[in-house]
Amino acid sequence: MCRFRPLSAIFEIKEKDLLGRIGKLKTRTATVETPLLFPVINPVNQPISCKRLKDVFGCQAIITNSYINKKRFGQKIIDQGGLHKFLDYDGAIMTDSGAYQILVYGEVEVTQKEIVAYQEGIGSDIATILDIPTGWKVTKEEAELTVAETHRRAEAFFKEKTRDDVLWVGPVQGGRHLDLVAQSAQIMGKLPFPIHALGSPTEVMENYRYDVLADMILTCRKGIPIERPLHLFGAGHPSMFALAVSLGCDLFDSAAYALYAREGRYMTENGTWRLDQMDYFPCTCPRCASETPEGLRRKSAKEREVFLAEHNLYVCMAELRRIKQAIRDGRLWEHTEMRLHAHPALLSALKRVCDSEDFLEQFSPRAKSSGFFYFDSVGLARPEIVHYRKRLNSNYQPPANAKVLFLVPQTRNKPFHKAPEMKKIRQLLRMIGEDLASQIHVCVYAAPFGVIPLELDEVYPLSQHEATLPLDIETINYVASQAASYIKNNGYTGVVVLNDRKLWKDTVKTAVLAACEEKSLYFAAQDTNVEGTREMLNHLADALRKGLSSN
Repeated sequence: MCRFRPLSAIFEIKEKDLLGRIGKLKTRTATVETPLLFPVINPVNQPISCKRLKDVFGCQAIITNSYINKKRFGQKIIDQGGLHKFLDYDGAIMTDSGAYQILVYGEVEVTQKEIVAYQEGIGSDIATILDIPTGWKVTKEEAELTVAETHRRAEAFFKEKTRDDVLWVGPVQGGRHLDLVAQSAQIMGKLPFPIHALGSPTEVMENYRYDVLADMILTCRKGIPIERPLHLFGAGHPSMFALAVSLGCDLFDSAAYALYAREGRYMTENGTWRLDQMDYFPCTCPRCASETPEGLRRKSAKEREVFLAEHNLYVCMAELRRIKQAIRDGRLWEHTEMRLHAHPALLSALKRVCDSEDFLEQFSPRAKSSGFFYFDSVGLARPEIVHYRKRLNSNYQPPANAKVLFLVPQTRNKPFHKAPEMKKIRQLLRMIGEDLASQIHVCVYAAPFGVIPLELDEVYPLSQHEATLPLDIETINYVASQAASYIKNNGYTGVVVLNDRKLWKDTVKTAVLAACEEKSLYFAAQDTNVEGTREMLNHLADALRKGLSSN
């Protein structure tokens, strides 16, 4: 049995954010950078030549269907020196095996052994076994059969291949049946494939079930080794590239740039327009900068197709570059959230990420070179927020002499301890005296983190973020629940809350009161909207003294 090269010699991760990675994938022909898009090539009807794809558009890799090429050209590709010479392309070439034709037509006229040998013979850099795709409408029993047969073929494959310099793809099947996807990923992950792929996503995307797609990707990503690249077949539209990358897809292919062009459809990073309904081109790519929709409509069908295919590809490649820059800047969440607001079905996918927030947190960077923007409760699944919640619960203890917790509301300026409002808090502590003040622990309740001990407020990212105001109710409820949990988990004898009704209503105060009643702790609250600062400080001083004397 032939062996693969060690994975460390194939895929090197350079930068990462969320589950997205910028990496170097080393193939026999070329080393390519991920995240990577493989434009699908149809040698019979290709609107953009393969050479132009690389020289003009910067496409480092392409994909073509080995089954279709075998049926149409057979030995001719091998006789001409292999796929690279046949297509006049010197970048990396990936080949699919004909699995999509099985999905569409039910069967193919080739065995796995034959298609494996053909892919080796034509010189594919990345090749795919002949898996059995799981369709969108199949029953659970039918899906189980596709998974079982794919696994059988995957195990048989290692006795069928003869070359060590091809990167073989081990597809994960199961479709919308997530338990089968998990089973398939675990089995395929134990086999020594250097690359995996999520099979059967095309019909899911065609039905706009991006929430299901997100579940499928995450389930697959959890089951295969994290260090292996993951390919998403038929990723399609640039509006969902950021979602795919954020959830751990390193590679994806798309024929949409050409198929949409044939149908007169004009891609943008946020959606698709029809040429016959356009008055303006919003894009400034080399094609759009010198043309108008009206002028393009007057040209021949072939000219329109080529124009739209090239524009569509420019949009796809530009979006990939934006995603890579977002990874490097540590802003992939913001970029993905912005893109997914383009369609409700896409945003639904982001909301499903909360079910896997621990997995995202596990593999995301702990610190970044820049802060982040928090827009609404969808962002509560951000790894930075999850990480803080976990570490505050597991690693933090209040000062040993702290008896009364004094909760104060967030300020606009950060770090909080340097905000002008904190001068009043320091004045208050001086009013009650040094001995009593040393037993008071000042913490801030702030969105989106919850409780922030004042001595930690410069730790990343507690001061390195901006939150949209006013807060949505889900965020307010989250902060309130975190405040209640913090009180239950620590040994204070009393709690005093400075209640900012304008921003928080009474939600935090009510949650804190309930926690104090549950633990039989002293509780007092003071609203910020009293007539004078002195009156407020006097009320707070009395409350803090009572709290310290109550035990």
